[in-house]
Amino acid sequence: MTVHASGAGRSVSDGRVRLITKVAHMYYEQGIRQADIADALHISQTKVSRLLKRASEIGIVRTVVIATQGVHLALEQALESRYGLQEAVVVDVDGDESEIIAGIGSAGAAYLESTLAGGERIGISPWSQTLLSVVDRLRPLRVTGADRVVQLLGGVGERAVQAKANRLLSHLAELIGAEPTYVQAPGLVGTAEIRQSLITDAAMQSVAEEWRNLTMALVGIGSVQPSPLLRDSGNAIDPADQDQLIAAHAVGDVCQRFFDSTGELIHSDLNSRVVGIDPEVFRTIPRRIGMAGGERKHAAIRAAITGGWVNVIITDVATANALLDENQPAAP
Repeated sequence: MTVHASGAGRSVSDGRVRLITKVAHMYYEQGIRQADIADALHISQTKVSRLLKRASEIGIVRTVVIATQGVHLALEQALESRYGLQEAVVVDVDGDESEIIAGIGSAGAAYLESTLAGGERIGISPWSQTLLSVVDRLRPLRVTGADRVVQLLGGVGERAVQAKANRLLSHLAELIGAEPTYVQAPGLVGTAEIRQSLITDAAMQSVAEEWRNLTMALVGIGSVQPSPLLRDSGNAIDPADQDQLIAAHAVGDVCQRFFDSTGELIHSDLNSRVVGIDPEVFRTIPRRIGMAGGERKHAAIRAAITGGWVNVIITDVATANALLDENQPAAP
């Protein structure tokens, strides 16, 4: 707040302007409580409140927002404008990939703590180191933040790594007061026929119905090269599939749905073997939050937001600046 009396309040008597200014100065610049101002000036506390309101109306008090260190409002607004995002959160973090993941994890946890207001039905990708970092840093909510948390992709894999995927879902549900829904199948199977037999099972049909009613998705954004977590899970694509994707100019994926630099889905045999939410159903989820950063993922993140795979992004400063590079294409 800035108290400034010069030229203000021309429609108000000089004596009243003086009183308004005095009250504003005592409250905003000296930090005196309204009750103490009332006692000092021999007026009622109600009148003090009215005078403070009048100080704003006639320009004696002006609100100035000063961004604190580590808050990048201009970068966030530029990203939102350039890519048509609902929201961007830029984290002041650099260093190696593990440090960036930790920083995005902290920002993602803070974002969820401040935006989950109850009644949400959340879908989450189980094979994301960044999302694990978010959940590890999330504090228990005092009120229920969501009704249900649902896996978006098969969560069965190598036993030691599957425990991490299960923890991601179960711990998030516990922290926000939601009920978990697991996908009791691998994320990627060997043939389209195996996938079809799984997806038509009654249990999977029940999960698919939940997918159609989600209000929010939490996803990592992958590059064509699988992360160590996904690779160790047994759900990563094999070298032959990877070569095909590279030949088709794939740059990244969301929930094992690979896309090119414009965000267009790459149609391949791989799609018919993914046990997870359908891409078209995924894109109907109102709030699709992508959490990713680091130089290795710049192309994948740009494509994900350009193609509408995510409409909220939480990322690091260097990635945000790369996304705003004028030499790169913006969203169509």
